[in-house]
Amino acid sequence: MLVKLDSVRSLLTFVLLLSWTFASAGQTTPSSARPEALVHRALSTELRAAQDTNHPMRYRLRKSSPRLTSTKEILETRDGDVARLIAVFDKPLSPADELKELARLDALAGDPSRQRHRKQNEEEDAGIVFKLLRMLPKAFVYQYAGVGAGASGPVQKFTFKPNPGFNPPDIATQALTSMTGEIWIDASQERVTRLEGHLQQDTDYGWGILGKLNKGGWIVLEQADVGNHQWRIVRLKMQMSLRVLFKNRSFDTVEEMTEYAPLPVGLSYEKAIQMLRSAPGPIARGGR
Repeated sequence: MLVKLDSVRSLLTFVLLLSWTFASAGQTTPSSARPEALVHRALSTELRAAQDTNHPMRYRLRKSSPRLTSTKEILETRDGDVARLIAVFDKPLSPADELKELARLDALAGDPSRQRHRKQNEEEDAGIVFKLLRMLPKAFVYQYAGVGAGASGPVQKFTFKPNPGFNPPDIATQALTSMTGEIWIDASQERVTRLEGHLQQDTDYGWGILGKLNKGGWIVLEQADVGNHQWRIVRLKMQMSLRVLFKNRSFDTVEEMTEYAPLPVGLSYEKAIQMLRSAPGPIARGGR
């Protein structure tokens, strides 16, 4: 079995994203409620939300690493996400690079099989999400940790750590045995606003031969209401290192998602490409 680097990175992101969704239903009397009961209630909500296709969005993704900073305009469609590169190192593309990007979009519009393949990959990732959501009640031990001050008001804090009795059934759930962290929940909206997750020990994939996530990796995620009670990830910071087939790789990235705007339900990817070909406007940062 060959482990792809991109797949491992996607797994890291999905696993930690899911580690924070357990609490999004919140609670009004945390001191008197069993965290496990809250987890089960919230997971039911999150499973429904994860399958909701009635709130597609358009947004900007600014991704920075030590080697590259890029900004993309992304549209969610019934056929999968479509993206247009609009800036590199916070500067608009050169005329030549802009023509190349428009030509890439034209080629995508003319070859539906490429978009079908992309959507298939997204659906496979979604399958991992659903699997992990169902595993979370068994994988972690949760504990209420008090009240704090969040950006928009009081937050309820929870900690989580691996359940020593959890036996991961496959590679996709292996990393759950090594994570600890803290969740912050908006008390009034009953939604997660922040997650901090840490890998407390090395985690092997394929008996340590195919791959290993190294101890000390961490991730911070922030979520917010981006309008009309729609909550989305707005910031992600991740430092992870792994070894795959005798090669070491490190991920040191910051992703910022801004300027969220609703899109029509059922938007086709061809129509999305037409929208992306229109002038995306000036490069902006920080807005929602």
